[in-house]
Amino acid sequence: MTATNNLNPIDWLSKHLQAGNSDPVRAMLHRFVDVLMGAEADAMCNAEYRKRDEDRVNQRNGYRHREWDTRAGTIDLAIPKLRKGTYFPDWLLEPRRRSEKALWVAIATAYLVGVSTRRVDKLAKALGMKGISKSQVSHIAGQLDADVKAFRERTLTSRYPYVWLDAIAIKTRENKHVVSVAVVVAIGVRDDGHREVLGVDIITQESGPGWSDFLRGLVNRGLTGVKLVISDAHSGLKSAISSELSGASWQRCRTHFMRNVLTKVPKSSQAFVASIIRTVFAQVDVESVEAQYGRVCETLSKNFPKVVEMLEEAQEEVLAFRHFPACHWRKVWSNNPLERLNKEIRRRTNVVGIFPNREAVIRLVGALLAEQNDEWVEARRYMTIGSLSQLDAAQDDKEEVAVLPNATPELNDAA
Repeated sequence: MTATNNLNPIDWLSKHLQAGNSDPVRAMLHRFVDVLMGAEADAMCNAEYRKRDEDRVNQRNGYRHREWDTRAGTIDLAIPKLRKGTYFPDWLLEPRRRSEKALWVAIATAYLVGVSTRRVDKLAKALGMKGISKSQVSHIAGQLDADVKAFRERTLTSRYPYVWLDAIAIKTRENKHVVSVAVVVAIGVRDDGHREVLGVDIITQESGPGWSDFLRGLVNRGLTGVKLVISDAHSGLKSAISSELSGASWQRCRTHFMRNVLTKVPKSSQAFVASIIRTVFAQVDVESVEAQYGRVCETLSKNFPKVVEMLEEAQEEVLAFRHFPACHWRKVWSNNPLERLNKEIRRRTNVVGIFPNREAVIRLVGALLAEQNDEWVEARRYMTIGSLSQLDAAQDDKEEVAVLPNATPELNDAA
C-alpha cells in the first residue's frame, strides 16, 4: 500500500534484506508501482495523501486488490479507491471484460482438471498468457459466476412483442467422455424498441422437453407480451412454443427454410430457384406477397414439384411476417439477428474447443451475452416506438398492414 515517500532507499533495502526477502527486485517493483499509483491518485485529489489542503477536491477511500503478472512473479497491487469517482491505473493494467475473464477461466479450469498440458499451453499462448494459478482461477471464477448468475436469473420487466430462439452445439466433458450439449439462447425486442438478451441455458439435447423448460423459465421470470416468435422448424421447439407461449404467432426462419428447399434442387438449378423464391420477400404489401407466392409455386411446379409441395405446406409459417407492420418485415422474417450473435459465440468457444464441464460453458457464453446485452441497452433502438405502436392495429386488421417503401430482396439470406 502507498506509504510516505520520505523513506531512505538504503534503509528500505536493508529492511527488506534483514526480513529475509528472497526477491528484492520484486519488492522494489511493487514499491515503485505503489508510489506511482499513489502520486496519480493524489493528483486526482489535488492534494497529497492525508494532507489537509484547501484545494483538495477528493479523498482516498481504502484500496481494492488486483493481481499483476510480471516477469518477477505475481504482485498483489493495492489500487487506491476514491470517495468520488474512480481511479484505475490504465497505464499499467487493462480492465478485464467479463467474456475475457470467462475465456481465461475456462482454459485455466481445463488445466486444473487434467486436460492435455500441451493443448492448454497452446490456448493460453493464443491469449497472451504464460502462467495459470489455481488461486487466480478461483478468485476470478467466483466473481464471474456471481455476475452470470445474476444476469441469467434477473426479472424481465418489459413486454417483448418479438422473440428469436436458437440453439448451438458445444462440446464438453462429462463422466470422462466428450459429449455435445445444446446451448439455447433467446433474444427479444422490448416495447421501447431496444433489443435484450432474455436468457441462456444448457440442455442435454435439443428436444421438446428441453425447450419447454427453457421457455417456462423465461415466462416465470416475466416474459410477456409475445406476439411473434422467430426460429427454425425444429419439431421440439415448435411444440414448446405452442405450449409455453400460447397466443403468439410463429415465423419460420426464411434462411433455414431456403436451405431446406435447396436440398431438393440439383446444384445447377439452386441459384435459379433461390432467386425466384426471394422475389416473394421483395414485395411491398400483403396482397403482393400472397400473389407472388402463388406465382412462384406455379412457375416451379413443372420442373420442381417437390419444392412446390414444400412451399405450399409451409406457406403460413413462412409468410407469418406479413401480418405485422411492414417496416418490421426485414427484421422478423428470419433468425439472422440471433445467428449473428451465435457466430460471435462460436468464435469465442472455438478457441477452447472442448470445455472441461458445463459450468465453464455457461460461464463463457453467459458472460459474452451479458456484455452484448449491455451494449444493446446503450445502442440506438432496433425498432422505433412509433412502428411498435402499429402492432395491435396490424393484427386487428390484417388487410391494412403498412407498405414497406423501397423494398428490395436481401440476396445474402439464401444459402
